[in-house]
Amino acid sequence: MESKQNRYILIGLTIICVVLIVVTSITDSWLAPLRTGVGYVLIPIQSGVNRVGSVIYDELVDFSQLKTALEENAALKQEVSELTETNNRLMSQQFELERLRQLYELDQNYLQYEKVAARVIANDTGDWFQVFRINKGSADGIEVGNNVMAGGGLVGIVTDTGANYATVRSIIDDSSRVSAMAMQSGDTCLVGGDLTLYKEGRLRISNIKKNADVKEGDRIVTSNISSAFLPGILIGYATDITVDSNQLTSSGYLIPVAEFDSLQEVLIITQVKQTGDTTGE
Repeated sequence: MESKQNRYILIGLTIICVVLIVVTSITDSWLAPLRTGVGYVLIPIQSGVNRVGSVIYDELVDFSQLKTALEENAALKQEVSELTETNNRLMSQQFELERLRQLYELDQNYLQYEKVAARVIANDTGDWFQVFRINKGSADGIEVGNNVMAGGGLVGIVTDTGANYATVRSIIDDSSRVSAMAMQSGDTCLVGGDLTLYKEGRLRISNIKKNADVKEGDRIVTSNISSAFLPGILIGYATDITVDSNQLTSSGYLIPVAEFDSLQEVLIITQVKQTGDTTGE
């Protein structure tokens, strides 16, 4: 009896398996066209979605890279700006150091005179420093008539003082006259200011005696007989000396040793040769 039941169970399970196989075969063959149709629709959509996703991803990557690049560019610009500012400051300090070195050398060349250093703080209108002001005055021992030097030699003379400033008239001013001499021979001459002529980088030399030995390249310095300027201060170099039409005197030009378009620091000799006329001679 028990074996008969087992046989019935086995036969039932077999029938169920056969039915499932048949149903599965029929279902697969019926669903295959549907799956194929759905594939034709879904695959392009999926491909499009993938492409859109790739584009969005690439855009996000590009945007991230662009943002990073912009940040790096801004940082580099800031660094360049800081380096440029540092370089300009170092160059300015180098130029100032060079000017101070020249001023020190000038001071050493005239150790016989007591001097005070000052900075140029203003000049009258125009391209040249024919009249300018310095940041030292009577409180610093500056007096009218003090000789002023810069750039290797004579610049001018103090014409006015306040407690904390002084006015200087330079030797290129039209009203300036300096009694001078050739260092090599001691022959005297007169150096006259001339703003028009100075545009060519020269001043005028006159009143040279006919037989005087003043020639090209001679060092012209302030003379011993000057009433306003201390002796032996270099003014410049003689050039183009010729005999005048009167055949009694010679004249020519002088190339100043100082540069009157960029004065920044000067030395003031505190000794006064003679007060009075500060236009020179």
